[in-house]
Amino acid sequence: MSPHLRLVPAVAQPQPQKTFCGHCGAEPETDIHGRVCESCGLGVLLRANADAAPGPDDPFMIVDGSLCVCAVSRLAEELLGADETEAVNRHLSEFLVPANAEAASAENLMDLVINAASDSAEPRVAVVRPPDEFGIRFRVQVGACGPPRAALLILSDGWD
Repeated sequence: MSPHLRLVPAVAQPQPQKTFCGHCGAEPETDIHGRVCESCGLGVLLRANADAAPGPDDPFMIVDGSLCVCAVSRLAEELLGADETEAVNRHLSEFLVPANAEAASAENLMDLVINAASDSAEPRVAVVRPPDEFGIRFRVQVGACGPPRAALLILSDGWD
C-alpha cells in the first residue's frame, strides 16, 4: 500500500432533520427561511436529527464546544431556576455537573458536550445534577444541533 493512501471511514446515511425554536421548542409551521421563531419571537431556529430534537414540552439547553451556554429553553429556565439572559455566555458547570464526578469519559457530561458540539454522532445519555445540590438528579440526552454547531442537552427529571 502506498504511504499516501489511507482508509476513509464510510459515510453515514443522512438522518431526517427537524427544525425547532431554541426558546420554545416549537417546530415552524411553514418552511420559512428566517432565523427567528414565528411562535414566540424569542428563539433562533436550529436543526437537529429528528429523533433527537426537542419538542415544545422538553426543557433543553444549547451549549457550544467551549462549554458556554448559548440558549436555555423556557421550560429549562423553570427547571434550573435561571433566566436565559442570566445563563447565556456562562459556563455549563454553573448549572449542571456530572452526578458521578468520576464517570468514565464515555459518560462524562463535559466530554459528551464537547463531542456533540464538534460531531454529529448519535445522542448519548448521562445523569447530571445542579452544582450545589446532591439529592437532585436529571437525565440528560446530549446530541448535536446547529447552525452554528453546538450541543443540544434535553433534560428530564423522569427515568422512562
